[in-house]
Amino acid sequence: MDKMLYISMSGLKQTLQAQATNSHNLANVSTSGFRANLQTFTDAQVYGAGFKSRSYSQFSDNGVDLSAGTIISTGKDLDIAIKGDGFIAAQGSTGQEGYTRAGNLKVSANGQLTSATGQPILGNGGPIVIPPSSKIEIGKDGTISAIPLGQGSATVTILDRIKLVNPDKNKLSKGADGLLYLPDNAVADADANISVVKGFVEGSNVNAIDAMVNMIDLARNFEMQSKMMKKSEELDGASSRLLTMS
Repeated sequence: MDKMLYISMSGLKQTLQAQATNSHNLANVSTSGFRANLQTFTDAQVYGAGFKSRSYSQFSDNGVDLSAGTIISTGKDLDIAIKGDGFIAAQGSTGQEGYTRAGNLKVSANGQLTSATGQPILGNGGPIVIPPSSKIEIGKDGTISAIPLGQGSATVTILDRIKLVNPDKNKLSKGADGLLYLPDNAVADADANISVVKGFVEGSNVNAIDAMVNMIDLARNFEMQSKMMKKSEELDGASSRLLTMS
């Protein structure tokens, strides 16, 4: 009965991991620029003495869904959405250059242009710094211009240009901070063909209905594996009683 128990326990563990991934996606259904984590189950053959009659369930992180989300109008000057393919370059938690589609930008207390989660947005020479300004404009090519505080509307200063890139999507992987990274700390070149639209942001690409259906399926799978473990315990008890009687 131990074979049945261990196989059920394996399926139970993998289902919990899959449910955690699905719950994370569902929790970010309203997060701008969020890209859903993909998941898959596979059979892992158990090798050893005897017949090859057992397979364990194995859950694997199958990368990230890079399909586009819905473009949402906000009317805010610092909100931008990328038209077509491409990404905004940002500085990750480890200092490495990463990429995102989240265009709901803000200016931090120390004047840095950052993502909504506080990651510095990169320009031509590194993180972009915005001086005290009465108005900030972002052009369709990512150029940032501003009217310095205390000066008239005729005084417009070009500050920097947001680094827009279009790396090979097949090489991107998601980091723990939510940014997408190229392997081996590689850095993508700026692409002048990428353009943005001001006053819009791109929403999450998580389908809430699909995520809810998947959650129900995983819950039923968890219940089935639990019942298998319980049945294994009952069969083991029945076997022990038969041996005692003999």
